[in-house]
Amino acid sequence: MSQRLVLAGAGHAHAQVLQAWRDAPLPGTELVVVSPHALAPYSGMVPGWLAGTYRFNDIVIDFPALCRAAGARWIPSAIDRLDPDRQCVHLENGEALAYDRLSLNIGSTLIPPQGEFTAKVLSMRPLSQLRGDYEQLLDQWRADSHDGPFRVTAIGGGAAGFESLLAVLRRLRQLRPDRRVHGALRARSAELLPGYPAAARRQAWQALQTAEADVQLGASWSDAVGRDSDLVLWATGAQAHAWQRTPARRGGLAVSADGFVLIDASLRSVSHPNIFAAGDCAHWRAPLPKAGVYAVRMGPVLAHNLHAASAGLALQTYAPQKNFLSLLATADGRAIASRGALSLSGRWAWRLKDRIDRGFVRRFAPSSDHLISVQGETP
Repeated sequence: MSQRLVLAGAGHAHAQVLQAWRDAPLPGTELVVVSPHALAPYSGMVPGWLAGTYRFNDIVIDFPALCRAAGARWIPSAIDRLDPDRQCVHLENGEALAYDRLSLNIGSTLIPPQGEFTAKVLSMRPLSQLRGDYEQLLDQWRADSHDGPFRVTAIGGGAAGFESLLAVLRRLRQLRPDRRVHGALRARSAELLPGYPAAARRQAWQALQTAEADVQLGASWSDAVGRDSDLVLWATGAQAHAWQRTPARRGGLAVSADGFVLIDASLRSVSHPNIFAAGDCAHWRAPLPKAGVYAVRMGPVLAHNLHAASAGLALQTYAPQKNFLSLLATADGRAIASRGALSLSGRWAWRLKDRIDRGFVRRFAPSSDHLISVQGETP
């Protein structure tokens, strides 16, 4: 009897699942991949793209090409609602897709602020929507005839707020060296880059000072910030997608208080063992930071367990890494490298980051020169 495995989301873990499936497909199992966007940006390279170091096509994974190589069916749509008890996922295109097993690797999102302010808000998540918003902003910036100061404020003191502010400041200043661009970072946290070692925080402060960016910690968002800024980079904590946060749309699927899918040590839903989840959309027993490195490390375990579950074999357990190398781009040809309590910065760290990131994306390239095969999404 044939089975159907549905992969919902074009995330880092699912890219690894497709690659593993290409090498060892499971007979009698139909593989279906669902995602609204064909080209999935690799999160580690997004700051470099914002800064103008990379083209968009340099940082993406071509999921339809991966599907063809793995013999999987590609559906360009997103989840509208889930019926886990009837094993059916309802898509935004109107299709109802039955499954035997479902894997979720749909990332996270952000809810931009609403209120009475004039600033344009650029949300750093979901990454799939960031491209259009940012390219529209750059087009407007090039065509803008104003020559007065332009104010950019990042909201969020974590890695996303820090890296995106430096990257956008660099890009805007390069495109319009004739116009003054002011930078600011505002965060509710009491310190910059919470969870990073003290040396990394000091190096981050230095990078912001070099970029002439003001920092205000322990400060919440208000409409006044939006009125005092021309551009707001919204980089607050990751949030679950709307269907995950809405009981009527997620059915009986067990989620955390914030809507993230509760998973066990084998990356399975604690309420529905035929559903797996990895990356930002999932909630590990002890909450993990919403960082791409965890999704990458979950990938091989997820690939094995989806294959094993379909074949009736033993599952592996995922053990989150306690320490990992973090590389933060400072948009000046340098990066901050930290692991555990140690931190160093320099041009060598950027070269290391560039090599690691390019190597990861190259693993999934359909050809050696990373040709993009999706019509309408070429440069």
